[in-house]
Amino acid sequence: MLTRVKSAVANFMGGVMAGGSNGDHPSGSDLPLKFPYTRPEFLGLSPDEIECSADHIARPILILKETKRLPWSTGYAEVINAGKSTLNEDQACCEVLVLKRRPAGSIGPNRAPMTRRRSSLPNGEGLGLQENLDSSEDLTLHYWALFDGHAGSGAAVMASRLLHHHIALHLQEVMEILCTPDLVPPTCLSEEPINHHLTPSSQRVLTRAASLRGAAGAPGSPSTPPTRFFTEKKVSHESLVIGAIENAFKDMDAQIEKDKSVYNISGGCTALVVVNLLGNLYVGNAGDSRSIIIRSGEVIPMSAEFTPESERQRLQFLAYMQPHLLGNEFTHLEFPRRVQRKELGKRMLYRDFTMSGWAYKSIEEDDLKFPLIYGEGKKARVLATIGVTRGLGDHSLKVHDSNIYIKPFLSCCPEVRVYRLAQCEHGADDVLVLGTDGLWDVLSNQEVAEAVACFLANCDPDDQHRYTMAAQDLVMRARGVLKDRGWRISNDRLGSGDDISVYIIPLMYGNKQN
Repeated sequence: MLTRVKSAVANFMGGVMAGGSNGDHPSGSDLPLKFPYTRPEFLGLSPDEIECSADHIARPILILKETKRLPWSTGYAEVINAGKSTLNEDQACCEVLVLKRRPAGSIGPNRAPMTRRRSSLPNGEGLGLQENLDSSEDLTLHYWALFDGHAGSGAAVMASRLLHHHIALHLQEVMEILCTPDLVPPTCLSEEPINHHLTPSSQRVLTRAASLRGAAGAPGSPSTPPTRFFTEKKVSHESLVIGAIENAFKDMDAQIEKDKSVYNISGGCTALVVVNLLGNLYVGNAGDSRSIIIRSGEVIPMSAEFTPESERQRLQFLAYMQPHLLGNEFTHLEFPRRVQRKELGKRMLYRDFTMSGWAYKSIEEDDLKFPLIYGEGKKARVLATIGVTRGLGDHSLKVHDSNIYIKPFLSCCPEVRVYRLAQCEHGADDVLVLGTDGLWDVLSNQEVAEAVACFLANCDPDDQHRYTMAAQDLVMRARGVLKDRGWRISNDRLGSGDDISVYIIPLMYGNKQN
């Protein structure tokens, strides 16, 4: 246990204790890779350029070669870590997806295919989006995502390739409802497909009839309907999109677990995704990456980090309800510091899952066990091992030198926040910033907002490269410059030694599209 304590305290830069880049599969090298390691496809890097980018001394900042590779003139920049891991374990993905409406009678357990297209112009023009929606009634969504890997890049690479497909499939299941704004989502879907040629009022009557078929007093029943003593919750269209994103994360995590039996999928990853659909931005976060909107100088947080400290009560409650998960080596209680044997019988400050404050308790033998959550800030760890509490993968991750699995304490469920893009007019300097924790470890929300606003104010508003250059400037500010005492940023503070990935997404193109 002492070895675990030293490892947990020493390893404050990474999410997981060092154990090799292929970390979480005991025979990983004997299995083929699910997907080969690479950098984001939209960067358009050659194998030689990818190899050169993995320079932990020079740490070159990679940016887009052509802005038209991303929709909305989105800016992107990234830099590798200062030696924490051999590869850049961050991954990124950006797609423009077109969901095809199912033909009549196709609703059922089998999911229909969908097509995918990437923007041909920076602002999304040239796609014929509006014409597409009007003529073929397809549904177009924009997707941006960042994945921060740990203990290997396998899970991050796999999620960057597949998560958007899971989201699209779940959205397609409710596409018929989403495409009819006046239709209240029915409580229960019948086997028959929703008929879009009906008026909203008649549609609602028919779906209600289907949902209540067989119930006493159901609409259309020949008998006189009795008084109804139950109510139905009103479910919004937004909540259907949120549910689709949440279930897509769960499906992605389940696929990683399933595929690990036949492929080498190392480690785990956090996930931060943005979906632009029908005038709204949906920001889903599972992990410690972060997103903010900068609008007219105001900072609007669009995510919250999930760490051992922020999820302390959830973790402690799980350990309290299922103590076998602690392997008789950990305690679910939290103390200000490690309890020493000489303090048995004394009263010490503590707190459990029911408490946000602190109180005193008499120290018992069980309190000498290592705490479930140990450390503070970026050094906080769950089971002395991992510093994030939500994400994908990590199914084989164990406490060092033990048989205690950590996955039961990790959640793959994202928090999804909604920004009503169509309800606000946005200028050229109003942007959504997404960044992995390498950015936010050294820069605050306000520092990022001021840096972006200052940079964009000195650029030509019509220059479509301005957002890529702003992303590059932001990464440079967080990385700093290499000096005798390591990487340093402003005021001689320690710069970020982690992988850093940043999107800067201008919001005004969303207004034009909507």
